[in-house]
Amino acid sequence: MATTTSPLVVVLLAVVAAIAVSPVQPAFALPAGLPDIKSLTNPWSAFKNLSGCHFGDERQGLGKLKDYLWHFGYLSYPSSSSLSPSFNDLFDADMELAIKMYQGNFGLDVTGDLDAATVSQMMAPRCGVADVVNGTSTMGGGGGVRGRGLYSYFPGSPRWPRSRTTLRYAITATSQTSIDRATLSKVFASAFARWSAATTLNFTEAASAADADITIGFYGGDHGDGEAFDGPLGTLAHAFSPTNGRLHLDASEAWVAGGDVTRASSNAAVDLESVAVHEIGHILGLGHSSAADSIMFPTLTSRTKKVNLATDDVAGIQGLYGNNPNFKGVTPPATSSREMDSAGAGELSRPWRRLLDGAAGLLVGLSLAWL
Repeated sequence: MATTTSPLVVVLLAVVAAIAVSPVQPAFALPAGLPDIKSLTNPWSAFKNLSGCHFGDERQGLGKLKDYLWHFGYLSYPSSSSLSPSFNDLFDADMELAIKMYQGNFGLDVTGDLDAATVSQMMAPRCGVADVVNGTSTMGGGGGVRGRGLYSYFPGSPRWPRSRTTLRYAITATSQTSIDRATLSKVFASAFARWSAATTLNFTEAASAADADITIGFYGGDHGDGEAFDGPLGTLAHAFSPTNGRLHLDASEAWVAGGDVTRASSNAAVDLESVAVHEIGHILGLGHSSAADSIMFPTLTSRTKKVNLATDDVAGIQGLYGNNPNFKGVTPPATSSREMDSAGAGELSRPWRRLLDGAAGLLVGLSLAWL
């Protein structure tokens, strides 16, 4: 007697075959543009050992990651009678909530777990300005203070006075960098011009700090403002909201101020103009943005150039200072150049979702064919 194969078995076998031949990424595959957690060396490189941790775990190093989350506003320091309170290594409920907020801000899967994509994003070099202020996210993706886009402003939306259409800046602290003054002047003139092109503001370089609204300098470690730098490829720079006018860069970075940073011989090379454009955004009143293609996205990988304002940046800055009638619009991103960070991470970090969607489609198709 001839045997027949169940139609359900046929369908299931077809689904399994589709999964077997599909180009599946490894279990720890990372979103495009994120740093390789196996090779990056920076102040946060030890976080790679925490990949896979979740609520209830206790592992050495989680206290340091909690300190990272505190530094960028996601956690509060534990109350303690100790003169030097510190975080423990327990993955508790507060840490889970902080990670969920972080994941939401950066367009990652909101799981509350330290998956590979989250750990890799945390290891990326970044701006020292906090993403969360007084418990409220200032990044558009986290529901913070913002307009229609993903851009954000500092609490209270501070800006430079309307009467000040020309701001003066001075490059004042250069003893800790080998970049010559002429090159620095050229780089910062270009960085300021990118914001001027989209707004009613103008910028001119002043001869000294006494004549300037904005001061720019290179500093190492603890430099007196309560925001110590931490070495190469950690916190790259930080700046203060209007009308403070201070912009500080970490002198320990391998700054590239001329030429193509994407071709730099050092894997630790950081493009000075890219960081300067971002920090000037803070000087003018913009907070961080959840739009990965924007200048105001918090992280910047090494050997990456990102200097053109995105639509989100333009909308945010024009909301504060108005539109330059001569502005020619946003420059389309160059697809051939190395892009920054986790653009598209929300989609690319879900390989199994795409795979299962395809399998489901095949299942439906075969079922209909059998009917």
